[in-house]
Amino acid sequence: MPETPSVRVIEPRSADLGHGLKVRRILPHIDARAVGPYVFLDHAGPVVIDRATARQADVRPHPHIGLATVSYLLSGAITHRDSLGVEQSIIPGDVNWMTAGRGITHSERFEDDAAFTAPGVELLQSWVALPESDEEIEPAFEHVPVARLPEVERDGAWLRVIAGEAFGLRSPVRTRSTLFQAHLRLAPGARVELPAEQRERAVYLIRGRVMIDGTALATGRTMVFAPGSVPVCTAEGAEAAELMAFGGEPLGPRHVWWNFVSSRRERIEQAKVDWREGRFALPPTDNDSFIPLPEERR
Repeated sequence: MPETPSVRVIEPRSADLGHGLKVRRILPHIDARAVGPYVFLDHAGPVVIDRATARQADVRPHPHIGLATVSYLLSGAITHRDSLGVEQSIIPGDVNWMTAGRGITHSERFEDDAAFTAPGVELLQSWVALPESDEEIEPAFEHVPVARLPEVERDGAWLRVIAGEAFGLRSPVRTRSTLFQAHLRLAPGARVELPAEQRERAVYLIRGRVMIDGTALATGRTMVFAPGSVPVCTAEGAEAAELMAFGGEPLGPRHVWWNFVSSRRERIEQAKVDWREGRFALPPTDNDSFIPLPEERR
């Protein structure tokens, strides 16, 4: 049997965010706390529900520190509002890159009438830890529409680079560390060589079946690769396969609690106090409610 380049296969956990909005939680995982600077990855949906229930699934204002959130829609529509005063609709293929730095709050609401109609809302959201020198920078927000993201199609493989550089393409999204994130679709039998330049890399299989260097990967699973390996991914079966490839250079250990990420545990504790005491500004056009700390919800 050929030696596999995979370090481990991650089984996702299921989480219910309420009102029918269910997610597969990929990171963090007991077997992989992070992949490069990526410390969190959720796959929500696809879900189709009625308008009234969709509004109940709105994510009310909540805080972040020490990270950048990366929101990438596969289908549906979401409205983002944050404490910088940004209001931005996101549609499939767009990238919302929100740098929390020393602190930001935002909401994610399903206001579009078509948000949950077929094929429903489907979202991949990841968190990228910031380098220690950037953990307390001023918060910022960048929206990059799908038309600006580089794409290529060859030999039955289509791919779009969401962030960083991979497959010979570079995304215009501004990042603060060495990383990459790419969306791929492989026609049956199509194969692609995954990036090998960066130390930590992984592939999350959104749907379909693939074989990676002799190892089968099932839908919803993530394969993490050994440094220096050059994995080859082949779509199996009669249907196309859809994947998210991501990774980068590790930044060192990070503490992750609720929506807070930091290299210092005491900074997490301070963020808890700041949220409890109302020291985070809320979005100016969405400040009638907020999500309390998990311990206070009980």
